[in-house]
Amino acid sequence: MSSPQIVWFRRDLRLQDHPALCAAAARGPVIPVYVLDDERAGNRKPGGASRWWLHHSLESLGKSLGRHRSKLILLRGDCVAGLARLAEETGAETVHAIQHYEPWWKDAEEELTGHCDLALYDGNYLMPPGSVTTGSGTPYKIFTPFYRALSRMMPPRDPLEEPALSLPDEWPHSDDLDEWGLLPTKPDWADGFRKQWDVGEIAAQDRLTDFVDRVSAYEDDRNFPSCEGTSRLSPHLHWGEISPAQIWKALEGKRGQGVQAFRSELIWRDFAQNILCQFPYYPEESYRQAYRDFPWRNPNRGHLIAGELEAWQMGRTGYPIIDAGMRQLWATGWMHNRVRMIVASFLTKHLLIDWRHGERWFWDTLVDADYASNGTNWQWVSGTGVDTQLFTRVMAPLLQSEKFSAADYIREWVPELAHLPDADIHDPPPSKWPEDYPERLIEHREGRERALSAYRDMKGETES
Repeated sequence: MSSPQIVWFRRDLRLQDHPALCAAAARGPVIPVYVLDDERAGNRKPGGASRWWLHHSLESLGKSLGRHRSKLILLRGDCVAGLARLAEETGAETVHAIQHYEPWWKDAEEELTGHCDLALYDGNYLMPPGSVTTGSGTPYKIFTPFYRALSRMMPPRDPLEEPALSLPDEWPHSDDLDEWGLLPTKPDWADGFRKQWDVGEIAAQDRLTDFVDRVSAYEDDRNFPSCEGTSRLSPHLHWGEISPAQIWKALEGKRGQGVQAFRSELIWRDFAQNILCQFPYYPEESYRQAYRDFPWRNPNRGHLIAGELEAWQMGRTGYPIIDAGMRQLWATGWMHNRVRMIVASFLTKHLLIDWRHGERWFWDTLVDADYASNGTNWQWVSGTGVDTQLFTRVMAPLLQSEKFSAADYIREWVPELAHLPDADIHDPPPSKWPEDYPERLIEHREGRERALSAYRDMKGETES
């Protein structure tokens, strides 16, 4: 019998369209492995919401492997040491893995090559990150030309079928998933997660099927938080329960601006990885030098500012659309895409709090918390990034709420306001302001003027 082949799963928790799994299955018996390595990721280990999703995704993957009479080996600790030890114990010829681009994973891949044969494959993006370049061979820093260049390379490769798996003579030791403690217990705050989400590869395929039937309306409906206009595929994509190539393939034959708009979102995901390849610590520091010394209001230096950050986190700002979004995030681990922009603009412009505080909160509370996408999106909204909107664009939450018909969305997540009619719920008049609903942290005009004043001061210092 040929030597066993280890498949190292990370954010690619699927059996279909998995190039590393297919290559390993073609060469010999497959030992599927997931290593929970919190130390290597440092302060970027999965947050609480991500750990909830990870538990259920690993559970689902294990069941899928069970159809092949296979099993998922679970190890905890340093991934390089664990994989090297496993390869030696089992006599595995090669460790196969889909390539990852977060700094800690790149370091681990490089280190692992010194201990065993490591074969890396592309499979989590439309095109391999770093492969879409300008005519001179340099990577793009602006989305629009990147979008055009990648679009010319589409469609992506055809998705791979789920391979048949042969089994090793003996199975190595595996941890018990329940003993990892990924799920919250005291307290168990995940009831809303369980109601909101089905997790795993089968759930991802079901969600894709549902979305394909309504993708034609995506261009318009995606902006309205009160309707089911988004795909809600983001956590499935982040955890690799489905690949972008599978999604692109499923949209073939569909026409209209909705299809193009959604494909643009898939390409933006590739763009975020393209930025990360150039700037590995992009989610940690403002790209634009001027904003590294910007007069952000620091929550670590005063209880008043810390209180405002906490009010934003808990959905107690006095702005109904913002509070609805932040409460949705806390309850379900997800937030509507339009509302994500509104709450991010409010934190960085109205409250003048450094975008990294928001990025970190999203990292801990989003089930789709992606290192590249989260950092890229926050830097785009805050005006600090390589490709960004202007800092002077301050979104008006009250107008955004009314423009995008968020009344029912607010009623769902801010029950204190549920009795108000559409005419009042976006911006409740003083006579109808509920006693149990908080006053505004700051009025829109005051927050906007303070942000623009800080920006002018920064520009003046920069120019001088």
